[in-house]
Amino acid sequence: MAQSDQFNGRLGLIFASIGAAIGTGNIWRFPRMVGANGGGTFLIPWLIFLFAWSIPLVIAEFAMGKRSRTGTIGTFRIFAGKKFAWMGLWTAWISTAIGFYYAVVTGWCINYFQTAIRGGLSEGVDTTDVWNNFLQEPTQVIFFQAIAILITMAAIWKGAKAIEKANVYLMTSLFVLLFTALFLAFVMDFEDGTLDGFVFMFSIQPEYLFEPETWINGLSQSAWSCSAGMGMAITYSVYMRKDEDTTLNAATMCLANNSISIIAGLTVMMAVFAVVDDPLSAVGGGSSAITFLVLPEVFAKAPGGPAVQLLMVTVFFLALSFAALTSMISTVELCVRNFVDHGVDRSQAVGFTSAAIFLFGLPSAAIWILVDDSTGVAFPQFLEVQDHIWGYGLMFSGLFIAYSIWKYGWNRYKWWQKENDREGFDMGDYVENGVSAFRDDFVNTGDNDWWIGRWWDAIMYIGFPAMFAVLMLSYFTDLLANVHDPWNPTNPHGISIILLFWGITAILFVSLNKYVLTNRMIPTTDSPWPLYIFSGDFELEPRPLYRNVPEGAEAPIDMLPGGDDPFVVQAGDDLPETFVDEYGEKRNHSMATIEADLA
Repeated sequence: MAQSDQFNGRLGLIFASIGAAIGTGNIWRFPRMVGANGGGTFLIPWLIFLFAWSIPLVIAEFAMGKRSRTGTIGTFRIFAGKKFAWMGLWTAWISTAIGFYYAVVTGWCINYFQTAIRGGLSEGVDTTDVWNNFLQEPTQVIFFQAIAILITMAAIWKGAKAIEKANVYLMTSLFVLLFTALFLAFVMDFEDGTLDGFVFMFSIQPEYLFEPETWINGLSQSAWSCSAGMGMAITYSVYMRKDEDTTLNAATMCLANNSISIIAGLTVMMAVFAVVDDPLSAVGGGSSAITFLVLPEVFAKAPGGPAVQLLMVTVFFLALSFAALTSMISTVELCVRNFVDHGVDRSQAVGFTSAAIFLFGLPSAAIWILVDDSTGVAFPQFLEVQDHIWGYGLMFSGLFIAYSIWKYGWNRYKWWQKENDREGFDMGDYVENGVSAFRDDFVNTGDNDWWIGRWWDAIMYIGFPAMFAVLMLSYFTDLLANVHDPWNPTNPHGISIILLFWGITAILFVSLNKYVLTNRMIPTTDSPWPLYIFSGDFELEPRPLYRNVPEGAEAPIDMLPGGDDPFVVQAGDDLPETFVDEYGEKRNHSMATIEADLA
């Protein structure tokens, strides 16, 4: 990686990381979760899982990415071994697949901002008609989807510096907008001399703590909201300075994300409680309903007259648009980074990824737009099905990260046994020299001011798989209990369609592992990428990867699961000039010198 392709400093990394985490879920899903799960009661499991799931996982991502200095595919190749590079492709694919429909949602937000600023969401407007007319007009939805993608392209075209600048501007604006909306909502809530929304936001209803759903929702909200396990932190770590504090950055990112959720939650709660007769029904009516149907009506009744009402609704949807765009930037960059790692020119990678997100997002924009018979509200069924399939598929990425840590710990323990002439298995020795190995070698290093203890090991080795199992079990149990005919493969909300998509994806990626993921394509003609791929005018060469040993850590390259790969080398070391191809013939490596210079 070229030295210039880095964030300027910690501030840029923090803003980019926070931008990746903060999205529409903070502003529309979090208030709904608070309303449906006992107000302040929901904050208890949500905060517990912040420290039990999100922060530990993001710490692991930052540590892995900082040492690998490559995207998700290369990182898993290094930390899990050459045969498991497909785990990195799974992580990249899940993020990109979410981006297919998230670009559509981002377009919704941009459209509602321009509708609001034109006065199209003023008092007396039927918000259901506005929503239905927009969603049932594919050309409008596709137009704003395209705008969202074009803005994202512009933000990442030039690499780390551009990503940093875009996130600094967007996140600073987002903070200002949300605090403005919070102030206006506070005025609305206090107009009658009470702060009902504020009180509800922080009131404890103990009976909800005995409801399993409250804890499941707290875990899922924390996991998705902080982007823990999505590979975002791995990707942005590529542009991190070598002396960055991974633990501090991970904690800052997650705490900032939760702070934004609190601000957004307070804004929505106070506004809704101020003007709605049945506020709990309003905030519990579903994510799309509260954001695009209920809230415009709420803001249209804000005290202060039409000017304040226009300001309130405009500020809210502009903030929502900025939040969506920062998440889109990280989603596209994750995919682009993996293409760049495989030798694709950045501009080509950005163009190809953006085109793919647009094309594969078209079904979410225009297909299966149905109207609910009971409410008369339109909803995008294809988009919801995609969210149904890939949203929980994201959880496996976190499991793969944990697996990489477990495998490194086992390799480290076996190395310790060999060095100390020990045989058999001893739990005490394994805990001391294996379980703690990743933390000692890649987290608690000389460049980190915040060190973590054995609690992190306990979470990654025991707590994480237990929480993963509970989350997945509860999800499938809910499907079995509440979905009609869940095993019917034609049922878009059933279990069969999820397992089918997951299975096909996993089989395809595992089959690609031996060829594409651990090699790069070298064109044999002058045809541009990706044309030479389709024509077959390319040869495969091993893709070189470098890793950096942190200051003060004893972590030789051969301790890593990917350390037996001759093209995974220590930063600054020379690459092999030759390699043995699939036919057993020795060939010169055309990229070895260039890659060595970049290292």
